Amino acid sequence: MVSLLCANFASMNTIKESQWWEQAADRRVALLLSGGVDSSVALHELVAHGVSPDCFYIRIGPEEQLNEAEGAWDCPSEEDLEMASSVARRYGCRLEVVDCHREYWEQVTRYTMEKVRAGFTPNPDVMCNRLIKFGAFDEKAGHDYDLIATGHYAQTLVEDGKKWLTTSPDPVKDQTDFLAQIYDWQLKKALFPIGGMMKEEVRAVAERENLASAHRKDSQGICFLGHINYNDYVRQYLGEMPGNVVEWETGKVLGQHKGLWFHTIGQRKGLGLGGGPWNVIKKDMETNTLYVTKGYEPLKVWKRDFLVHDVHLLTPCELPATVTFKIRHTPEWHKAELERIGEQAYMVHSEALIQGVAPGQFCTLYDENFHRCFGSAEITIQEQPD
Repeated sequence: MVSLLCANFASMNTIKESQWWEQAADRRVALLLSGGVDSSVALHELVAHGVSPDCFYIRIGPEEQLNEAEGAWDCPSEEDLEMASSVARRYGCRLEVVDCHREYWEQVTRYTMEKVRAGFTPNPDVMCNRLIKFGAFDEKAGHDYDLIATGHYAQTLVEDGKKWLTTSPDPVKDQTDFLAQIYDWQLKKALFPIGGMMKEEVRAVAERENLASAHRKDSQGICFLGHINYNDYVRQYLGEMPGNVVEWETGKVLGQHKGLWFHTIGQRKGLGLGGGPWNVIKKDMETNTLYVTKGYEPLKVWKRDFLVHDVHLLTPCELPATVTFKIRHTPEWHKAELERIGEQAYMVHSEALIQGVAPGQFCTLYDENFHRCFGSAEITIQEQPD
């Protein structure tokens, strides 16, 4: 498979980014402090550059961690808040807890469950940034500040009065795909103090400064889950709905699934089928059937052309014909040509075959150097292979 990987990344980022501390000079800054190493070092960088932010810990749900042994829910957020409080005290900054639990359920969790129930592959982290970190928080507290700083690995570029989201020099940690659905007014307020750093640099700063979070592991998975298994969480809200697992080519029933919402197009693990490898190729919501096909790289689950709709632009502009894109959070990105086929709808013609293109995923769009992030669009349902 042809793809462009980390080796080319550094050379693509030679354009000088806006110095974030210049944007922050003489401005009121709110910092979202999670208790992790990234936001902790973001606070250090702010203070080191003469900025004294007010710190905020956003409490979002669920608060609990599923404890299968006891059949109950435990609360894992106390350690996060403890760490955040410790780092804030270290730099003489006040820390306020902002409760966005209700907003998270009503907006992000509901969005996720509705999409999953309909057979799509949503990304809650993307919507959390738009609706909570730069949305509900702004309504509750952030509106009193000129800038909202976070520990995201992303940068910004101001050119001719326009502010653009640009990639981080760390290809593995780059989080522009998670930020690609925020609104333009939110981008104007966004500040990323560690966006120009590699992860190892961030760790080194935390260790040098003896920050309490220096050796904390990176958070994994979806932001609202913490240590909770994703399938366990979905099961709490949608339950199970068993159905047949069927081989696409032969119509042979191979086994049973527990619910289509536990699977996504292109999935190769966790199917519980012998004689594989097997790839998920289709989810038929009407018949509750999961279709699979056999092979390591069957062309039926690899696509070169796919539709996207509801294109969301971070900064108003005309999309170029040649772009780069990615459809999941990896350091891998691809070149493509865009063909406009309707209002806010495009056909993406990728140079490379792409594995696991699923409806509901976000396709994040960049310039041809994978530097400037234009925004993202949702992948559209398409006819399944013959």
